[in-house]
Amino acid sequence: MNSRRQFLKVTGGALAASASMPGASWAQAPKFTAKIGHLEAPTQPRHRGLEKVAALVKERTKGEVEFKLFPASQLGNARQMIEGTQFGSLECNVMPAAFLGGFNPVVSIFDIPFLLPNDATKANALRTSAFGQYVLDSFTSRGLVAIALWPNGRKSMTSNKPINSPQAFSGQKFRVMDSRILIEQFSAVGASAIAIPFGELYTSLQTGVVDGEENPLDTISTMKFHEVQKYLVVSEHGAMEDVVLFNPTWWKSLPEGHRKIITDTFIEIRPEVEKMKEEAQVKALEIIKAAGKTEISHLGDADRKAWQTAMVPRAEAAYLARAGAEGQKAIELYKAELKKLGA
Repeated sequence: MNSRRQFLKVTGGALAASASMPGASWAQAPKFTAKIGHLEAPTQPRHRGLEKVAALVKERTKGEVEFKLFPASQLGNARQMIEGTQFGSLECNVMPAAFLGGFNPVVSIFDIPFLLPNDATKANALRTSAFGQYVLDSFTSRGLVAIALWPNGRKSMTSNKPINSPQAFSGQKFRVMDSRILIEQFSAVGASAIAIPFGELYTSLQTGVVDGEENPLDTISTMKFHEVQKYLVVSEHGAMEDVVLFNPTWWKSLPEGHRKIITDTFIEIRPEVEKMKEEAQVKALEIIKAAGKTEISHLGDADRKAWQTAMVPRAEAAYLARAGAEGQKAIELYKAELKKLGA
């Protein structure tokens, strides 16, 4: 009998101690599991940021919410993942705004060049402002829940012909994503724009199907576009914004507290993702310089103003023609918030 009492005393104490240990309750299976799909490689900032979010969400919900990450198009191409999130075969995706315009024209506002201020603090203020929230809320009527905007770099320009002024673009051909706004951006400076699949871009530059393209520096470096381009202008003219999208049914199944934790964590990690992206840009420029095949210049303030004056009105008009009254409201909110920020 005494030995039995001693056994119960020891095992009871051990169980009590284990129950009080941080994370002990996580041994149980998560109550809510979400697959998150995206297009980038596991080494890139978007995925590394998602890994941080997943770890923090699991910790902060005491193991009740688990994110399973699927990078590099493992769950399909952009359209397949967006539709999967709408219909429930996928709980979440993190997708560039440029791929979402066909589902929601409002978000195509991010295709307008020079939309976000260069100052990172002001750009983040815009993302969390009434303007940013309006863009996120516009997904609701499209069968998606959008909870955050994440920065994914700024585009720069390359070409096999000089691009040192708006006039220099005249007669050139540029590859763009399939966006009327981007086509008008180039048309405004006398260039033509062609929507070419990304996988065909290197060969198209090499063979002269197009003269140039626009992408973040790390994309230019990774895809080795600088090997077949003579000129690079570090213009940072176009924002590459990611949108964090959840399936509405899965999202509504969560307790309100868990929804808040997830939203807050995505916003909290956003500056880290931006910092990682900036570091990748710096490294990419060093690689391009070291290759010695491309003449590099930086867009100064005067040139930036000239590009902006030439490109923005036509791009904005194309956006409004596509997004209608919702787009007009987005533009109005954007300009009001920009004025508040003094940007």
